[in-house]
Amino acid sequence: MRLRTPLALLGAALLVLGAPPLLSAGSGADDGTKIPRLRFMVPNTPGGGYDVTARTAAKDAEDAGLTHGIEVFNMPGAGGTVGLARIAEDKGNGRLAMSMGLGVVGAARSNDSPKTLADTTPIARLTEEQDVVVVAKDSPYKTIDDLVGAWKKNPGKLPVGGGSSPGGPDHLAPMLMARAAGIAPKDVNYIPFDGGGELLASILGNKVAFGVSGVGEYLDQIKSGELRLLAVTGPERVPGLDGPTLMESGYDVNFTNWRGIVAPPGLDEDERTKLIEFFEELHDSPEWKKSLETNGWTDAFVTGEKFGDFLESEDKRVVSVLKELGL
Repeated sequence: MRLRTPLALLGAALLVLGAPPLLSAGSGADDGTKIPRLRFMVPNTPGGGYDVTARTAAKDAEDAGLTHGIEVFNMPGAGGTVGLARIAEDKGNGRLAMSMGLGVVGAARSNDSPKTLADTTPIARLTEEQDVVVVAKDSPYKTIDDLVGAWKKNPGKLPVGGGSSPGGPDHLAPMLMARAAGIAPKDVNYIPFDGGGELLASILGNKVAFGVSGVGEYLDQIKSGELRLLAVTGPERVPGLDGPTLMESGYDVNFTNWRGIVAPPGLDEDERTKLIEFFEELHDSPEWKKSLETNGWTDAFVTGEKFGDFLESEDKRVVSVLKELGL
């Protein structure tokens, strides 16, 4: 099985789960873009999109010889804002990076987080991916029209689960889907989970009527038949998956998610440049290119100030969409 499955995640070589005390930025010796004792923080539970991205990046970087001994640890809570607060407090630590995405942007807004992404150092946007609308294999809903038909009759009795807090991608996608289907977004019974890994058990156990999460998180379960794919949220079908887009199904929704990397504030220019160059080398590696294809991710690479500008625009987009939906 690939890296995203829980057993493989636990057994991945050199990737240690847990959160021991952070190392100081001054320990160890650097060699080019090889950053000794580099640590990736994941601000949600194992098995979610940030977790899969971080562990894939760590494994690919080591396989490509970019560095060695990367530690990946999880610090879940409050849609990613617990991890955001931790990284924002670790000023000047050039050996720490956090896997994040649109969900953290939304959670910082919906949770009124005292720390925001403006309190971090933007390093790189890595990927873009579609969300998937999925149900358990024994669900009565065989098609997206079956689901939407039942949903319209009584929105409150069909809970939808998502792997992000309100304002995040797995919340915004079904809200846009509801509006396109003629359902008032305020009537949607949305249940947030701390990442796609936590959401999966509730979908498989029929605790929610359907789930919305990133395609890369559920590829294995869709291909094995554990989950039934009803639709994808982006502009085109996902290669290798038998699922229509919402657009071609008659619902005016075109929505994609993204994931990236930020570091603590207060890095000096050398530390910031070294981290950016590390991810540039990862991006150019054959190992990473293969992972993009395997996980159904689209390459969306930008770094530094361009990524910072993008984060500002995404924050404005989240506020605008929430207001537009009356949420």
